[in-house]
Amino acid sequence: MKYYLIAGEPSGDALGAKLMEALRRKDKKARFFGVGGDNMQAEGLNSLFDIKDLAVMGLAEVIPSIPKVLRRIRETVADIIKQQPDVVVTIDSWSFCVRIHKKLRKLKLGIPQVHYVAPQVWAWKKKRAYTMHKYIDHLLTLFPQEPKYFTPHNLEATFVGHPVIESDIVSQKESDFKKRHHVSANKKIILILPGSRKNEVERLLPDFLDTAKILQSKHDDLQFVVPTVSTVAASVKQKIEESGLQMLVVEGAEERHGAFKAADAAMAASGTVALELAIVGVPHIIAYKVPKLTEWVARHFIHIQFVNLSNILLGREIVPELLQNDCNPENIVFYMEQFLQHNGIYAKQNEGFAKVRKILGMGEQTPSDNAAKTIIDVIKKR
Repeated sequence: MKYYLIAGEPSGDALGAKLMEALRRKDKKARFFGVGGDNMQAEGLNSLFDIKDLAVMGLAEVIPSIPKVLRRIRETVADIIKQQPDVVVTIDSWSFCVRIHKKLRKLKLGIPQVHYVAPQVWAWKKKRAYTMHKYIDHLLTLFPQEPKYFTPHNLEATFVGHPVIESDIVSQKESDFKKRHHVSANKKIILILPGSRKNEVERLLPDFLDTAKILQSKHDDLQFVVPTVSTVAASVKQKIEESGLQMLVVEGAEERHGAFKAADAAMAASGTVALELAIVGVPHIIAYKVPKLTEWVARHFIHIQFVNLSNILLGREIVPELLQNDCNPENIVFYMEQFLQHNGIYAKQNEGFAKVRKILGMGEQTPSDNAAKTIIDVIKKR
């Protein structure tokens, strides 16, 4: 069958690559078309365009990009009409993907439309749960509590599990990464993860680099590693070079996963990356900064106690959330020292991460296979 997959940012690209693997296991002659990043392209997707065009977030960044994004939407819809796939599967990035689904619905092509990763309606825009059935035929969710928000509103939704639990991170060995990069066995690795969007890197990396300078002045046994992605790699390398710090920058899924498994602590942008750190038990803080206008909108319209997924799943804070002005080198250093010395919060995080792994069903399911099976079932029902 012909599968049209659309992932608008790196987190969706990673999901899409796993999904492609799973679909190929179930459908040996599967053919893939659509939009994706490095991971999906490594699985054989010839992406319609570079997803860097879509990797923007925040009102100040989105507005100047609107003409380009609208053009990409038109191009994508035109390509779907040309390819006539058996199914269209959009992955995450609902704000972008819904516009494609709306256009496809108007065209009445009869192609099943599926979305992978539920919008966080429990946090904001609850009306999305009421209206999504108009634009898609099926929703695949990552968390067990999510289908209940959509099924009462005439949308079939299936919990397939979070792909992070089947990540290659789990099978990596700490020693492999250190040997490959000639890092001494007695050195402690600190990960710096400033995000996959340009604006995230602009706001977070300077504070992370200042933190690294302070930690380096106090410890002579640290190795800083910066796993990055193609959307921001050039910017990340430039900022590190300008800082004068000696850091190991790595790219690609294998290097990223190896670094995670070898890490002793991490400072990370809020997002899926924090869940990956929790799965492999790396103590960490999450940080985030947005423009003042975006902050005002968030405070008035997003109603959640936490932003970190581990904290949300557990209903309590185990991962420090350093947001806006709280994101500064002094605060980050404080927690990094706690992690390095295995004090207080270190044990609290280890206990919490074990519970997160259990909630996500680690070892009990293969999310990408569940997703692939559901998608094929949707096709067969049309």
